[in-house]
Amino acid sequence: MDRENYMNALREDIVDTITRHLTPVAQRYGYSDMPLETNVKWRPMVLVIGNYSSGKSSLINEFLGAKIQDTGQAPTDDSFTVLTYDDTVPETEGIQVVEQRDGKSLLNDPEYPFSTLRKHGQRFAAHFQLKKINSPFLKNLAIIDTPGMLDSISERDRGYDYQEVLGDLAQKAGLVLVLFDAHKAGTVREAYKSIRETLTTHTFEDRIIFVLNRIDECTTFNDLLRVYGTLCWNLSQITGRKDIPMIRMTYSSNAAAISNSVPPEFLPLLENQREDLKQTILHTPLRRLDHLATYLEIHGERLAHYIEAIQVFGLEFQRFRIQKICIGLLLSLLGGGLIAFALLMLVGMADPTVLSSAGGISAGLIMIVWMAFPQKKLESKFRAARLADLDTLTPITDQTRKDSWGAIRDLVYEHLRANKGDYTLYDLKLDLFNIREINEEATHEIREALSGFRGKSEDDLKEWRKKRSARENDKHDLPWQDVII
Repeated sequence: MDRENYMNALREDIVDTITRHLTPVAQRYGYSDMPLETNVKWRPMVLVIGNYSSGKSSLINEFLGAKIQDTGQAPTDDSFTVLTYDDTVPETEGIQVVEQRDGKSLLNDPEYPFSTLRKHGQRFAAHFQLKKINSPFLKNLAIIDTPGMLDSISERDRGYDYQEVLGDLAQKAGLVLVLFDAHKAGTVREAYKSIRETLTTHTFEDRIIFVLNRIDECTTFNDLLRVYGTLCWNLSQITGRKDIPMIRMTYSSNAAAISNSVPPEFLPLLENQREDLKQTILHTPLRRLDHLATYLEIHGERLAHYIEAIQVFGLEFQRFRIQKICIGLLLSLLGGGLIAFALLMLVGMADPTVLSSAGGISAGLIMIVWMAFPQKKLESKFRAARLADLDTLTPITDQTRKDSWGAIRDLVYEHLRANKGDYTLYDLKLDLFNIREINEEATHEIREALSGFRGKSEDDLKEWRKKRSARENDKHDLPWQDVII
């Protein structure tokens, strides 16, 4: 229990750091329209995708310990279903659905991190739901079951963009299971696009696990080897990698029992594979902490790079503006002097007061005209030229900076184009300093806490709980410090 409390405390503190320090700056400068913590503030999630009839629902039911999701050979469920924990009904009364909510209420409930999915429209909302289940398997995580992927289906057929929804959910998930079955070791069109494009764009490679399911339906070991080899070849073609990604093998013992067929002799040899997959899923909360730390590091670095680019643009624009204003001032003084001189020479006006007044008024009018027309035109040309050469705005010294710039370049362009570089340079400088400080201190402290957690004994965790309880009413600028005391 103390280990679980430690994990939850660290997760909450990382999210709080993002909420208090990164999100306000990110939204102030247009780095993100939504709070950065939206994708990470809820419990760890496992996204399960795969071809239709690949056994997703059967496998989920086995993990949960009851038949919660409909199963069948043909496509049986075309909804995205969030399965989460509820302890209001004792487990002794049987594993069951305690509460069910439709997509519309789920998308508008701030308790859940799905508000960003509202953009996918009403048709998607009608195919989105949540089930609260009293299964102990879900105590520390949530599972998202998805519609089976098909070969000949389009956005018009579904009524929403399936790949975009999948990408948004993959971005929120701590683990993505991609299921194949022994009868269809190949990939349908939607699966191909999901693996090749959607997942690689929205999540990291180490969060994707490929699973060959329903191996109990292979009659012989040779049969299994043939299916496994076919899947390996297909995945190598899709991913474009020379090294074949690891593929875990499993099956649903409940589904196998219902079929009444004689189980193949090789199944007992692969029980370790099933247990390994189960433990991998159960360890999602721990991996989620690493993912949260990485999330904080990545967005901290990108946000600092983003502000740095805006600051450089602002400094260059300010220098250009001052330079052109000085030119305008010199021209206005010269023009005012020439007009005063003309009055003196041509009209014979000798009164110095009148001459100075005429020269001053003339200089002022010239300056007003300069600021209204030439100055604005020159500034507009500067902005256009600088935006066209945006890649030289900040130095790209290594691959990390290159990756960071690739992620923020379009955001920087749109923000500068919309706001025309009119920023308070002092605020930019202060925010950049604060973000860099958070990056250095927070990432170090959090990584130290994660490293220490793995080596802590139960006695250490009990001592930590006592210290944290004693200090829980204190306020700290750095919330994660409570975790590592």
